[in-house]
Amino acid sequence: MEFAELIRTGQAQAELLRGPEEPPLRGTLCITGHHLLLSPEPQATPDLWLLLLRNVDSIEKRVAGDSGTITLRCKDLRVLQLDIDGVEATLDIARSIEALSSLESVITSFPFFYRPKGLRLGDAWHFHPPECYYKRVARETNAWRLSEANEDFSLCPSYPRAVIVPRAVDDSALARSARFRQGGRFPVLSYYHAPSGTVLLRAGQPLTGPQKRRCSEDEELLRGVLAGARPGARGFIVDTRSPQAAKQARMTGGGTEAKAAYPGWKRLHRPLERGRPLQESFVHLVEACGDVEQSMDRWLNRLESCRWLSHVKETLSTACLAAQSMEQEGACVLVHGADGTDSTLLITSLAQLILDPLSRTMAGFQELIEREWIQAGHPFQLRCAHSAFSHARPKHEAPTFLLFLDCVWQLGRQFPLSLEFGEGMLLALFDHAYASPFGTFLCNNEKERCLCEVRTRTHSLWSGLSQPKEQRKLRNPLYVPNPLAIWPSAEPQSLRLWQGLFLRGTRPPEPSEVAWEKVWQIVTDQEKTEGSQPTDSASEPRP
Repeated sequence: MEFAELIRTGQAQAELLRGPEEPPLRGTLCITGHHLLLSPEPQATPDLWLLLLRNVDSIEKRVAGDSGTITLRCKDLRVLQLDIDGVEATLDIARSIEALSSLESVITSFPFFYRPKGLRLGDAWHFHPPECYYKRVARETNAWRLSEANEDFSLCPSYPRAVIVPRAVDDSALARSARFRQGGRFPVLSYYHAPSGTVLLRAGQPLTGPQKRRCSEDEELLRGVLAGARPGARGFIVDTRSPQAAKQARMTGGGTEAKAAYPGWKRLHRPLERGRPLQESFVHLVEACGDVEQSMDRWLNRLESCRWLSHVKETLSTACLAAQSMEQEGACVLVHGADGTDSTLLITSLAQLILDPLSRTMAGFQELIEREWIQAGHPFQLRCAHSAFSHARPKHEAPTFLLFLDCVWQLGRQFPLSLEFGEGMLLALFDHAYASPFGTFLCNNEKERCLCEVRTRTHSLWSGLSQPKEQRKLRNPLYVPNPLAIWPSAEPQSLRLWQGLFLRGTRPPEPSEVAWEKVWQIVTDQEKTEGSQPTDSASEPRP
């Protein structure tokens, strides 16, 4: 299919309204296969305005007289208005945007055509392979090995080719354990906590079913985990479902680990919302944030009823439980829900941020995203197909990754010196997860990315973010390395609405950006002053 078949009109005269306190922009509006472009009139700004069509979540059109208006609600939560000359041009442009923004083919998406200056294909894709993290683990313990049993993705399509498993368990046992776990997701190492010698693992639910089936190889694997930890170690299985949901899952072939079959392991249920209820919570929050006419009482009622901050609280509490079990109890932790690709990754990644100082650096955080979300099989293509404005009935959409970013933002607010990256990094990750010129968040797992040749035919987001001009927007100028664990408060009075994201479409971002730039300037000036001062180590001490 040619993109030209979906473009009903070449160009039109239009005026763009971009948001609060931003001046209107008038010029010539054009549509390409992937972008909406506005070329401003000569007296206006010389910059070309671009919108990636993949970013459009919903479109509304209305006509009056000899002109029309198109309202674009974007996946990044911005709302744009186009006032277009001509009724026919308005309708043609609206139909073109609707058709081009809803294309589902991965290989015809913009990342396969994006060729920015200064970047080469293949750059940064090699930054965070599983082998890199395994080398760090191997320096601390020899109880684990790197297995390539999933080289052809036959054991688990949502795992990477190489995974870290107990050294005492061979590949044939892994294959049988995979057949016993949802989606083939047998227990693999997520994080090794050197101070306590304990580990964090993730998996899919065991397929015990109504007959309460068992798998000796799966039991052997978890025994091997405890045997490889410190002497006398015990383990906790953090199930992100309620006891009732886990029991219902058994009736449809799923289930939980039987206490008698897994000695040394204790199961804890910490139910986290997922799927449609989580998506609806996100939608209701954005609707509340977009209503600028409501009273304060109504705003607070709507904020509470959408339950988004309750989801943040429950997520942070569960992540703290997993981290405390490792740090303070000296226990190993296995996290799973049903599929092991959503709330499981939410908890394992947040627990690492709490415990691991390296994950709180810029490079370490990027590695965490790559290892615990992208390579670990979070289905970005399904979960981020629509944002909060789409009129389509949600099928597989869920803002699980956004919930993770919100929890990280809460960590950064409570510990402003401990994260090397700032809010700009989190906003960039949110934007690129839903619509991006880079290929990092394409597809649902590593197998699909290999079939689509994503790593050889698209650019990595990490190479784009590593450009010097981007770093100032992404880094935290107040960062001071903190070797200790950071324990966030999940109490309601400690949590805040992430205004920089959820209110970005209704209030200007300029004050926070100006403040951020001033902080950078102060830090830069201080570094220059300290660097220019002569050392006085040899001089006489002052009285």
